[in-house]
Amino acid sequence: MSSPRTISFRIAPEKVDELDLIAKALDRDRSYLLNEAVETYLSEQRRFAAMVEEGREASRKGELIDHEEVGALIDSWVQRRADRTSRDRSVQGETVLR
Repeated sequence: MSSPRTISFRIAPEKVDELDLIAKALDRDRSYLLNEAVETYLSEQRRFAAMVEEGREASRKGELIDHEEVGALIDSWVQRRADRTSRDRSVQGETVLR
């Protein structure tokens, strides 16, 4: 592993304050938290790029989902979330009106 490099950037003072509070709560320094945040960001960007490439490859192979299938899939996600929300409210003793 290569040796760490120092960089600088501008950040709002209130964000620095929040970062310092978190660092103190976790008994870590600011650099540790910033390195973790950058690693998480880079990991997400790599994952996203891989998913885009996977989609492009599927498209090149003709492995596409038509509009109606996409709509039905989204509708099922929305319904599942609504069911879960209703169930959670019922468990908490709230009256759920439909």
